Amino acid sequence: MSRIKKKDSDGGGGGPAWLTTLSDLMQLLLTFFILLYSMSNLDEEKFATATSSIQDAFIGSSVGTTLIDIYEGNQVIPGQENTIVSEGRIGIEISPEIVEMYEKIGTFIHENELHENVDVRLDSDGVFVDIRDAILFESGKADLRDEGIGILNDLQPLINEFDNDIVVEGHTDNVPINSARFPTNWELSTARAVSVVRYLSEKASIDPHRLSARGYGEYSPIAPNDTAENRTLNRRVNLFIVFDDKGGN
Repeated sequence: MSRIKKKDSDGGGGGPAWLTTLSDLMQLLLTFFILLYSMSNLDEEKFATATSSIQDAFIGSSVGTTLIDIYEGNQVIPGQENTIVSEGRIGIEISPEIVEMYEKIGTFIHENELHENVDVRLDSDGVFVDIRDAILFESGKADLRDEGIGILNDLQPLINEFDNDIVVEGHTDNVPINSARFPTNWELSTARAVSVVRYLSEKASIDPHRLSARGYGEYSPIAPNDTAENRTLNRRVNLFIVFDDKGGN
């Protein structure tokens, strides 16, 4: 009688080896995702510290403050007063003295309720006090309005708080002008800057040796000239308080 030969048993009850490897891999992946989730709950201070460490590794540490991101305008990030960002500029050092000046000016503007007509920005070379042209001048003109004179008088104590040089910069939007006095926006922006310089030196008792005037026309906007609101932002006069790292502040 023929016998049916039984297959030999593997001797163990486990699955194939590849299944064990897959199980280990799934456990590692689960651990990895749990770790990612726990990292996502880090507070802002820890994240800022980690970001700073990564920044130092790539671009090195600096004595001053470094711009590490892109932001619209030049300003301090709320809640991160030591992190300065500037539109389109990364890795630019900002002196701590400039940051201190910026904060003092910002506090002055806020306490004197000038923020509706005055903005503050900073750069690696100093601090900009931007005055909207509508409060200073009538459209197409360069003679100071009474309201504009009031703003300049309000800013006089702030200007006298520093002994830095001040460059008064006139800016327009890109709407053309063609009058007998102002053939182009170049002449208009320059005349407005000179009007402010003359008032500061002749009426507000600011040392004229500290003052100079520049006209930029429409060619240094802070916003695209694509809406009425943006054109309003571009029509301005800057009091650029220049930082001199050789001891001029």
